[in-house]
Amino acid sequence: MEKKYVNKLIGKKCKIVTKEPGSKRASIISGKIENIDNSDGLIFVNSEEGIGCIKMKYIVAIKPKNSLVNNKRAMVGIGTLIVFIAMILVAAIAASIIIKTSESLEQRAQSVAVGTTREVSAGLCIDGISGYTNSNKTRITHLLLTVRPRAGSLDIDLSSVILTTQYNNLTLLTFNESLVAKANTDNKSIMKTPVSPGSDQTILGSSTNTKFGIIIIRDPDNSIKTTSGMNSGDRIYVVINLSSIIPEYNGLLKRERIRGEIQPETGSSGIFDITAPAVFTQRVVNLW
Repeated sequence: MEKKYVNKLIGKKCKIVTKEPGSKRASIISGKIENIDNSDGLIFVNSEEGIGCIKMKYIVAIKPKNSLVNNKRAMVGIGTLIVFIAMILVAAIAASIIIKTSESLEQRAQSVAVGTTREVSAGLCIDGISGYTNSNKTRITHLLLTVRPRAGSLDIDLSSVILTTQYNNLTLLTFNESLVAKANTDNKSIMKTPVSPGSDQTILGSSTNTKFGIIIIRDPDNSIKTTSGMNSGDRIYVVINLSSIIPEYNGLLKRERIRGEIQPETGSSGIFDITAPAVFTQRVVNLW
């Protein structure tokens, strides 16, 4: 081997093919050529077994090795890259789950907020209560609750409204959809509002201990009469027949107390708690 070519291999990893005298087979040594002693004809090789020297006269061939083939650090780099890619995939999946969860929580929060707003703002409000006595003015036979929707309330289905009264017993009443009429249809007293124009049957007289009637005070779109739907701006009298609820006295006696609640399907209830006065000076008594 010529010196000028062999010296170019110093510092490179090579495969060195050697064949010693008397050996039938050649052997291969892989390692890095550290130095070459041309005067003594030796090549110093750093292999896995350590640093050794080979006589140049026993060398059959020297072939530089491809650094990418046996580069252990490159193999470690590929493994690291695989782990890195796996971490990115896991992070992407986790991010996707977090985003979906946050969207689900956001939708649920909005739903809860809407429901809470409806519960707080929606509902029925009692603005006043009037009592109607018998002809002798000894007892209150009917109550008229002035009812309107609360501010910001959505439409209220009166057919789903429940009215309860508490005297000696707890009584539950529902809306009789056939007992609804506009006030002063026949230019009569509100207390004598007929079920239908020209009828002798009144809303007050037709209400029972299980059903309440309604006298419409204001309903611009006629929604209460046609669909039993009460919306913003509407105002009604809810008629409660106390003579049928308190049959033992045919009504509420003087100084007696009665409580109740009118509850819509959704939203806040209207609550009343009244005590009859000691003296009934007129047939229509302002109780609230």
